[in-house]
Amino acid sequence: MSIDYLIKPGGNLRGRLRVPGDKSISHRAVILASLAQGVSHIDGLLQGEDVLATVAAFRAMGVHIEGPQGGRATIEGAGLQGLQPPVVPLDMGNSGTAMRLLAGVLAAQRFDSKLVGDASLQRRPMRRITEPLISMGAMIATGEDGRPPLSISGGRSLHGIDYVMPVASAQVKSALLLAGLYAKGSTTLTEPAITRDHTERMLRAFGYAVESEGRRVRILGGGNLFGCEMPVPGDLSSAAFFLVGAAIAPEADLLLEGVGVNPTRTGIIELLQRMGAAIAVSSRGEMGGEPVADIRVRSSKLRGIVIDRDDVPRAIDEFPALFVAAACAEGQTVLRGAEELRVKESDRIAVMAEGLTQLGVSARERPDGITIRGSRLSGGHVQSHGDHRVAMAFAVAALAAGGTIVVHDCKNVNTSFPGFATLASQAGLPIEVEESTE
Repeated sequence: MSIDYLIKPGGNLRGRLRVPGDKSISHRAVILASLAQGVSHIDGLLQGEDVLATVAAFRAMGVHIEGPQGGRATIEGAGLQGLQPPVVPLDMGNSGTAMRLLAGVLAAQRFDSKLVGDASLQRRPMRRITEPLISMGAMIATGEDGRPPLSISGGRSLHGIDYVMPVASAQVKSALLLAGLYAKGSTTLTEPAITRDHTERMLRAFGYAVESEGRRVRILGGGNLFGCEMPVPGDLSSAAFFLVGAAIAPEADLLLEGVGVNPTRTGIIELLQRMGAAIAVSSRGEMGGEPVADIRVRSSKLRGIVIDRDDVPRAIDEFPALFVAAACAEGQTVLRGAEELRVKESDRIAVMAEGLTQLGVSARERPDGITIRGSRLSGGHVQSHGDHRVAMAFAVAALAAGGTIVVHDCKNVNTSFPGFATLASQAGLPIEVEESTE
């Protein structure tokens, strides 16, 4: 089934809404609960296809999981040594997070395993995790040019390493920390820039000590995880589309409730505020060791800014939405140091430049970024290239467009934001979902 979005001009965003649970945190909650001793209860779990792939993988390794239903799952952990050999390859679908994090876990198991994925995932680079895991003692074979599938040999004894990461990547850091649970001695990682710290926070919530100082994190192998109650806050990456949409729509006033505002993730808020967006954060609290808050955003007059390399890691998943904000801003927005965007679910620099050009906006690519000159968006047809975040970004772009926008190939939105079109429609986006047989 092929899914397209048709969005007419003249929409608005008003009222209150609550976005689904955080995808990054949901993945980690399922993984750590499955490796823990005892029972864990997870509330607010994202029921997108990516997270469900992680759930299915641990079920295939003998972990008893009830749900998820209504965002709630109960997991009877197998303990660090209790996973069972899967009888088939573990299919991670579209999820790079799932593949990379599970590689860290599976590298230390006594059994062989294989991680596969869809066509998009098969193109994503994996040497950034396989090489340091091999240096820890793992044995992993990859496909052509270091890409999936990953064939992991069991029965290897891992040892800790002191590793300076060449790429700022929370997925790489998390994969190595998970392998470090099994490794002899300590595993110390130094990042080139601080990335999201959900794994470190959640390890502590499951009773495992982690040392963090600046860009360095250290874990000592040989401990245990213990089941716990784990609530999942709303996903700031999903909220980003509504933050941008309300900022560019006329007379908008939207309150997003219960959103995770981990300081390693709030780059999207700070960059939009630098552009002049009227964003206010209130009702701060904590949920499962993660900071949460309500975020109010109103119609704004945006201006172009320069986004440098140091800004990139804390907003890495939100750039498709930010590119739409830049297209609606007065003046020029320049992004530098964002090569990582070229190896996401799509080449997000190329794909967003292509789509913005189709809508009448000047968008000039560079190897490490893009220059966007704001102007009035026209209507038109754009391709998402199967990238869920690109699809949602162009959907909210219609709030500032002079004509209807049709976004093609939106099926993968269900990987991260099931129910996006319904929730967006309730908030005031005139979106129609068109399904057809491929």
